[in-house]
Amino acid sequence: MSTVQEIEGAIASLSDEEFEAVRAWIWDREIVRDAAVGRLDFLAEEALQEHGAGTTRRL
Repeated sequence: MSTVQEIEGAIASLSDEEFEAVRAWIWDREIVRDAAVGRLDFLAEEALQEHGAGTTRRL
């Protein structure tokens, strides 16, 4: 059995709460990786432009 098949089997047997924890961990890891290589820079630029244009609101 391959490692991928073992992982798939283990994931399939997780409870909903455990699955959500794994999903969140993977999502967080992807965001950190994307931010490190600049894939999210466009979001910061967009936010700065909107703020400069006065179209943002205080939270």
